[in-house]
Amino acid sequence: MSTSEASRHYRALFISDVHLGTRGCQAELLLDFLKDNDAETVYLVGDIADGWRLKRSWYWPQLHNDVVQKILRKGRKGSRIVYIPGNHDEFLRNFLGTHFGGVEVTDSIIHETADKKQYLVIHGDQFDVVIRHAKWLAFFGDKAYVTALAVNTVMNTIRRRLGLTYWSLSAWAKLKVKNAVSFIGRFEDALCDEARRQGVDGVICGHIHHAANRDVNGIHYINTGDWVESCTAVAEHHDGTFEVIRWVEQAQTGAELAKPQEAPVAA
Repeated sequence: MSTSEASRHYRALFISDVHLGTRGCQAELLLDFLKDNDAETVYLVGDIADGWRLKRSWYWPQLHNDVVQKILRKGRKGSRIVYIPGNHDEFLRNFLGTHFGGVEVTDSIIHETADKKQYLVIHGDQFDVVIRHAKWLAFFGDKAYVTALAVNTVMNTIRRRLGLTYWSLSAWAKLKVKNAVSFIGRFEDALCDEARRQGVDGVICGHIHHAANRDVNGIHYINTGDWVESCTAVAEHHDGTFEVIRWVEQAQTGAELAKPQEAPVAA
């Protein structure tokens, strides 16, 4: 998708769960997204870098560095960059309240929209009972997730060769396995309860790799999704409305539109 066709400017962009430093990270797609989309404020809503995986084995290709440089460049050009650490980049929670190269680091923040509504922006792992009470199980689950992503990569290589679109095995499993659906529901309820406790209109979070934009019992619940499976981000338009951007679908649509059209055959 070319910049001239797709370049957009938003009031705010929300990106989470990039997992730089892992082989599953869709850094190339994120870099394309960052080139074609800009905002007054860019919120990095946790798990941008994956400290868990980098501790076990170092993996940092040039594309991952390019993503970091692109984000920093946006800051130099005038965008406000706010980094809210998650559980995978929790080492940054030792630096809350500081600035790195123009990037603000904070545990959570209240975002006010163009139409004066207030949203709690937070990664969300603080409301995940597994992370809070059984971190060893979270590490075990992370390894299982890596295995699922490896299988998913092979499957999608085959799908591309057959001319089929991207399909996420783990995202499909989340929606099919009863316990996973129940976990997502409890997570959403917990975040909305916190938003209600703080007296705000909604919550914007990440963590569970499941994008959403809907009302939950009077609270506007927004989840940014991820850049490992679904490649989604959330944008606030200049009128205060929100949109979940599904970049793989947009990129595929743009590629189809960019294909040269065959000349009509003369009768």
